[in-house]
Amino acid sequence: MPEEHLARRLKVNGIVQGVGFRPFVYNLANQYNLSGEVANTSSGVTIHVEGNLKDLESFARDLTEKHPPLAHIVEIEQYDEVVNNRKGFRIQKSEGAAAMSTLISPDVSICEDCRRELFDRRDRRYGYPFINCTNCGPRYTIINDIPYDRPKTSMKHFKMCPQCQAEYDDPNNRRFHAQPNACDTCGPHVALYDNQCHPIQVHDPIVETANLIKQGYIVAIKGLGGFHLAVDAENDQAVAALRKRKHREEKPLALMSFDLDFIRKFTEVSESDESLLTSIQRPIVLLRKKEPNSISPQIAPRNRYFGVMLPYTPLHYLLLTHDFTALVMTSGNLSEEPIAIDNEDAFKRLGNIADYFLIHNRDIYLRSDDSIVRRSSGSNRFIRRSRGYVPVPVFLKKDIASILACGAELKNTICITKGKMAFLSQHIGDLENLATYEFFRLTIRHMKRILEVEPEIMAHDMHPDYLSTRWALKQQGIVKIPVQHHHAHIVSAMTENKIEGPAIGLSFDGTGYGTDGAIWGGEILIADEKKFSRAAHFAYTPMPGGTAAIKNPWRMAVSYLYDAFGEDLWNLNLPLLQTIDAKKLKVIIQMIVKRVNSPDTSSLGRLFDGVAAIVGLRNYVAFEGQAAMELEMTADVAVDAIYDYEWHAGDIIKISPRPIIREVVKDMHQGIDPSVISARFHRTLIKLFTELCQVIRKETTLNRVVLSGGVFQNSLLLTGLISALEKQSFEVFTHTLVPTNDGGICLGQAMVANATYRS
Repeated sequence: MPEEHLARRLKVNGIVQGVGFRPFVYNLANQYNLSGEVANTSSGVTIHVEGNLKDLESFARDLTEKHPPLAHIVEIEQYDEVVNNRKGFRIQKSEGAAAMSTLISPDVSICEDCRRELFDRRDRRYGYPFINCTNCGPRYTIINDIPYDRPKTSMKHFKMCPQCQAEYDDPNNRRFHAQPNACDTCGPHVALYDNQCHPIQVHDPIVETANLIKQGYIVAIKGLGGFHLAVDAENDQAVAALRKRKHREEKPLALMSFDLDFIRKFTEVSESDESLLTSIQRPIVLLRKKEPNSISPQIAPRNRYFGVMLPYTPLHYLLLTHDFTALVMTSGNLSEEPIAIDNEDAFKRLGNIADYFLIHNRDIYLRSDDSIVRRSSGSNRFIRRSRGYVPVPVFLKKDIASILACGAELKNTICITKGKMAFLSQHIGDLENLATYEFFRLTIRHMKRILEVEPEIMAHDMHPDYLSTRWALKQQGIVKIPVQHHHAHIVSAMTENKIEGPAIGLSFDGTGYGTDGAIWGGEILIADEKKFSRAAHFAYTPMPGGTAAIKNPWRMAVSYLYDAFGEDLWNLNLPLLQTIDAKKLKVIIQMIVKRVNSPDTSSLGRLFDGVAAIVGLRNYVAFEGQAAMELEMTADVAVDAIYDYEWHAGDIIKISPRPIIREVVKDMHQGIDPSVISARFHRTLIKLFTELCQVIRKETTLNRVVLSGGVFQNSLLLTGLISALEKQSFEVFTHTLVPTNDGGICLGQAMVANATYRS
């Protein structure tokens, strides 16, 4: 008997438009001799297919298992259909709402097919630095408006030659509807300039750039989401010059190497690290240093890790073929400013840093910094979520209101919600200057435009002085909902883990505005989307000088020492107290005693700062979190002893830092190495928080613990705490989709605002 002819309709939801999904479906249907059609819809892609049962089932299976690399399928619904006996399979053109609803994919690395063509002398795109196809290249940073078609991108200035146009129109070609498609005949080109805007006339600007870098020059290189500043990572003098000119004293610099073999020369690369490095997102990955190594010690001083990435554009590959172990590829900006994306702006802002400029004539419409990821406790953890990942949404459990969440002050990102999707922006930065504030406003306008969303609710931090809060409060005609900082942290982690209902939330960071006006940051909360209560927190300690104490950890050290020892502080034999001028010490103690410009803080981040200063690691910081980072890096993981700790029961448990500080000082007096003190300090916190969670579980019956906040970038604390809690049978939830620091807080703001509004 002949096989029965059946028909099915498949509705595919997710990121399935503008990523080569329809030509993939077209070719897959032809592979299985199926007839029908595929079309974009306002919610995804709809497919009508006809054929025998076996082929239909194979087709449906391959949709999920073999889809294009940039596609992200959330769900596939299947329905039986009436057989129409259609002939052949066709791709329907997108029109109206279907064309406008396309979710933009992120900028991703050059694919293997394009990389082979790049280095194939027989290929017409051999050596062309802008080679791309439907599966790779720029997306988010070149789009200005929707629908995602070439005239709405920065490629509108480049008319395709007949060969490129033929590829673009051919469903069997992997460049079918690839909007940035181009070649050397019709596409963008690179050019080399000196820092006075004078063109350097050379046959090959990329080869000459490599020569200049080898000679020790600093070159500003225009990439995918902005400019990098590049030097040879093995050249101490060049690295020192870059740091001096960029005003980046000690913060680690990112490295880029041609392939894994080069990276293995100076770092330890695990199998999971390798997978992350070679992913299409190509983030910066933190890898443990090999010692000795040939990389300049000024790249990541007092740090056990290098931040390393592989090339993600053809231009990078062409540059790195010139036998560099690694290039420094750090953001093209002065410290604390947004990266430069415009050629003219780059010459103005980077002219005093770079000696030469390798630019190109394809505009970048929206800057996007490199993403940074660290492998910790068996999972990939974002430190910065940006290029390669944005604007892929966080998919939610349910439809929510249309909300704009404005994020925090530091590591700012914004979030816009649409149906079951939460779109977090790329890294915007610290809202401490006009340039970053303007980038914040631009990002909001851009995301609203490309997502076609006009939010009905606006969420913002409770802190009245954050620029993001000030901006929100000025907006008219929209419901505004303030959200407490640490509540937002916990709900952010709950959201990405799709858990509801109350949980124990450990929210640890440096600074967050509390409901009592104090500076919080060492909080154990009972929280759900709607509300929270404080179950425990560190006892308040004065922060002498307010924000000045953040940049001067010795001030926090003095505050903790005075709290623990009082006037006996003067009798302590600590290097810290001998290095700080006695008059300064007296002024700080007077500020603490009289509460002059010394707000209260419960911050765990400030406790890390204080301990780092007491043990002699860091009196001043050159970048946010430096003292805490160096305290983590110095810890001897073989040490398992702990310090005494103390907490006081009540409606809200108060954790006293005094016993810990006293024992740290005792160890210092006995000449114990800081590596041992750091390890004991970390292990004490792990034991303390695990015990407190057990106490709270007994009172509340809650068994789920959620960890969030910038302190959990500390891998030693995070890994140890997860392990200790799980041994006590807690369910532990952490961040893997958005950063645990303030870069992920906007997601929590949006969800709290939604719950508040609906209740």
